[in-house]
Amino acid sequence: MKISWSQALAKLDQAGEAFVIATLITTRGSTPRNSGSKMVIAKNAIYDTLGGGHLEYKIIKQANKMLLENKTQQDLKQFDLGIHLDQCCGGRTQVLFEAFEDSRVNIMIFGAGHVGQALQPLLASLPCRIRWVDSRNELLNGLPVTPNVEKLVSADPISQVEQMPSNSFYIVLTHKHQLDFELCTKILTRNDFSYLGLIGSHTKWRRFKKRLLRDGITQQQIDRVSCPIGLEKVVGKLPAEIAISIAAQVVSRYSELALPVTNKNQQRVKQNLIEELMP
Repeated sequence: MKISWSQALAKLDQAGEAFVIATLITTRGSTPRNSGSKMVIAKNAIYDTLGGGHLEYKIIKQANKMLLENKTQQDLKQFDLGIHLDQCCGGRTQVLFEAFEDSRVNIMIFGAGHVGQALQPLLASLPCRIRWVDSRNELLNGLPVTPNVEKLVSADPISQVEQMPSNSFYIVLTHKHQLDFELCTKILTRNDFSYLGLIGSHTKWRRFKKRLLRDGITQQQIDRVSCPIGLEKVVGKLPAEIAISIAAQVVSRYSELALPVTNKNQQRVKQNLIEELMP
């Protein structure tokens, strides 16, 4: 079903996806649309139109450039609809570009066992972008996912850590203790994560801490690891219980970090715009 730009704005904002609102601010002479007309450009979709043709092509190109920068910003540009844009209207328009950054949390899950399978759908329902990594092709590829989840079959899961942006969340749930240790070492060495959760007992974690300290990881870095993973008060052993506990801890963590003042202001601006424009 085709949706309007204002409906798209509410949808994209709720999902936390980056988008650009393009608005015709002033028009002179003959133009395809009137002043105040809007369209919304997201990474994989465009909502409404500013008249089509070369003008719209240029607007979309500028919006895509701003999406790549992934930051909240504004820009005002003027377009002449004559010889430069190969349109016969002959008018002139100013376009206001308002870009809003992707506010989704980046999460990498290592392990597609029972807990990973129970956890992935919970996190996928949140404003998160997930990369789900396992070395077992026959296991991972048979599992359904939503569009915000990318499945990565990798013979070297440790190498995937480097592919994540800074301030990512990492959840280590593999079926091998040595792989768990090497993943933690890699993430701790990188030292730019927002959350690192490791599945395991208190005994496992004591052994890991001794090895990490011996390998040069500092106590301050080690103290940032959540192990046993999940909320302490949840003591259930079922995969679903563990998954719910982990998801709750993740939500608690990104809510704590959330949104420095600039992002709060961004949220307020978007919400005011939504409320003003929705019927």
